Amino acid sequence: MSTLINQNYQQAKELYASHGIDTEEVIKKLADVKISMHCWQGDDVRGFMNQDQELTGGISVTGNYPGAATTPEELRQDLEKAFSLIPGKHKLNLHAIYMDTEEKVDLHEIEPRHFEKWVSWAKEQGLGLDFNPTCFSHSKSADGFTLSHPNPDIRSFWIEHCKRARKVGEYFGKETGQTCITNVWIPDGFKDVPVDRLGPRKRLESALDEVFAEKIDERYNLDAVESKLFGIGSESYVVGSHEFYMGYGLTRNKMICLDAGHFHPTEVVSNKLSALSLFASGMLLHVSRPVRWDSDHVVTLDDELLEIARELITHDLLFKTAIGLDFFDASINRIAAWVIGTQNMQKALLRSMLEPADQLKQMELAGDYTSRLALREELKMYPFGAVWDYFCEQQGVPVRGQWLQEVKRYEESVLKQRAI
Repeated sequence: MSTLINQNYQQAKELYASHGIDTEEVIKKLADVKISMHCWQGDDVRGFMNQDQELTGGISVTGNYPGAATTPEELRQDLEKAFSLIPGKHKLNLHAIYMDTEEKVDLHEIEPRHFEKWVSWAKEQGLGLDFNPTCFSHSKSADGFTLSHPNPDIRSFWIEHCKRARKVGEYFGKETGQTCITNVWIPDGFKDVPVDRLGPRKRLESALDEVFAEKIDERYNLDAVESKLFGIGSESYVVGSHEFYMGYGLTRNKMICLDAGHFHPTEVVSNKLSALSLFASGMLLHVSRPVRWDSDHVVTLDDELLEIARELITHDLLFKTAIGLDFFDASINRIAAWVIGTQNMQKALLRSMLEPADQLKQMELAGDYTSRLALREELKMYPFGAVWDYFCEQQGVPVRGQWLQEVKRYEESVLKQRAI
């Protein structure tokens, strides 16, 4: 432990202790929080099933930074580098199109064995795995509909895919010893105003019931459903709206996924967590940074991220909330994007853990709003960065900007060589 980092930490420790905050306990608590880092930042959501397939489903990735992974081996290599720069042990979130197999397999044919190499790697790295059926970038989703498709044959294709995805999730959970969360998101919707809003939702409800019909031990797999307000090609109507999935999740005992970019620009996820926590069996976060729309920018330590973390910590919601990331930026170094986004989620949690929530609640109950405001503003200047530096060094990862030097060296020796 470097002398300067330790000195700064000891000063911060005393300062937080004056408010009843034990920084040692906070650090232990933070180390236990697993962030599910998404694989698709590493290759711009192409996957390995059919890399020539156009990216569809209202998803767009911009930029052409050199070094995108083109094989499972390259992606795992990049992920290892990113995880080596992030404190703690976490999870990896995989989409079905990232299967690692020599077989020619369509989405409705996937089996656990097509992901055996990912499981072996995850075990070696000490990582958990989460999963997602891929209901986009496929010929059978070309018209913008999957589980709510009016054609029963196409609908059956996607139902079978999602059923098999749950079995892959179960396999992940059994093999890694960490519960897999399998999250269902579909792009279904209309570009222009539809006549029938109810019909597609009835079909989606029925299809989901069929997908989830088989009971899977929740020790191994938990199901989640994810809503969206709109996307490219579904600007006027999305079948799987927030209201639909909130109702479905509550009545079917499924986790409800809240993606920070999937709501109206004036809505925030942070304001939904406490309300939903009263009724939902569990919540899944897809932490992203929308800029005017669901543009999935790299997560920064902004006000909304801090508020999301504050809600989770103040109300003790970590036990029923899984935290995942969902952004993709091909205009910057992809490994740096992973590190920046994941570390910022951790930093937001740390800063919230260092707030004297009980003291602030007492001020609020007493009607002392002046003290509440004053203390919250003062806390913004407290040295949480000293605690973060200590945590990073304790976890054996580079402190502060040193991680970027590692990424730059990796870019020169590995990423740029791929582009030659």
